[in-house]
Amino acid sequence: MFFPLSKLLFFVVTPSNALVLLMLVGLGFGVSGSRQFGFGLAAVAGLFLLIAGLSPLAVTVALPLEERFPAFVDDGRPVAGIIVLGGAIETRLSGERGQLVLNDAAERQIAMADLARRYPTTRLVFTGGSGSLVNRKPSEAETVSRYADSTGLPRTRLILEDRSRNTWENALFTADMVKPKPDERWLLVTSAWHMPRAVGCFRQAGFDVTAYPVDYRTGGWDDIWRINGFASEGLALLDLVTKEWIGLTAYRLAGYTDAWLPAPQAPSATEPSR
Repeated sequence: MFFPLSKLLFFVVTPSNALVLLMLVGLGFGVSGSRQFGFGLAAVAGLFLLIAGLSPLAVTVALPLEERFPAFVDDGRPVAGIIVLGGAIETRLSGERGQLVLNDAAERQIAMADLARRYPTTRLVFTGGSGSLVNRKPSEAETVSRYADSTGLPRTRLILEDRSRNTWENALFTADMVKPKPDERWLLVTSAWHMPRAVGCFRQAGFDVTAYPVDYRTGGWDDIWRINGFASEGLALLDLVTKEWIGLTAYRLAGYTDAWLPAPQAPSATEPSR
């Protein structure tokens, strides 16, 4: 039940959806007789919609997530494997158009191809099933396999996990599939804003990973002074990171992560500092 309930919850509490629904409720009250209350509610919702879209609010909410894990720096320690989380592939469009179609998290796939080239002997894992609630669509893993050649990925090295529907299942099924050894270093590739929840899930699954964040949506703390040129820009980011904060809370309550906001672990005495 967790998966469908999370989809419904995210739809309702997504800021742009919630504010538009609040405006409609206000207008409904306004035309049905409660003019002052109804139109006042609609006006307040509209004002908040404008502020959320144009102000640095979304960036302020996103930065604690994106800055939680630093960018990966290769310190020479051997890399046993690379794990790339799904979420960047439009499976329906890829199937209908006969080519790989990526969304605005495309950096995950770019990093996968780049890391496969830089670490030619490592195990290469892609984890991503189908997130569809209704129709059975091709999994992201199936799509990656089908179009591996177009991204320069070596099919013979690909380890594909195609059952997972969310981040917790990504971690659980991947750990069961690759059975990592305690002294191995595995890089985890996902969006910077998603990295805390992803790392928390892998740790909870008994899989210690090294963060390789990509797909940044902010330029750093200086962005808190930047006004958006389009309201849609701020609203899109606010929707994204609000759902991520809710996801962190829900996952912690469900026991899927090891902390509410997972952080990098300090290097052990036997591990080189980074």
